[in-house]
Amino acid sequence: MSTAPDPEPRAPRPALVFDDPLDQQSSDDTDRGWGERSDTGGAAADLKRFLDEKPPHHL
Repeated sequence: MSTAPDPEPRAPRPALVFDDPLDQQSSDDTDRGWGERSDTGGAAADLKRFLDEKPPHHL
């Protein structure tokens, strides 16, 4: 009689996928998150954004 425990079953290996990765859209292919801002606020919001994003040498 053997006293060794039964080996645990192995997890299945991930399948190999040979699709073309360039055919799929990545998160970088969208414009989401690239400087969008809401249209609310009017001129006051535009001035605030201008002052916030102005380079320091433009006083």
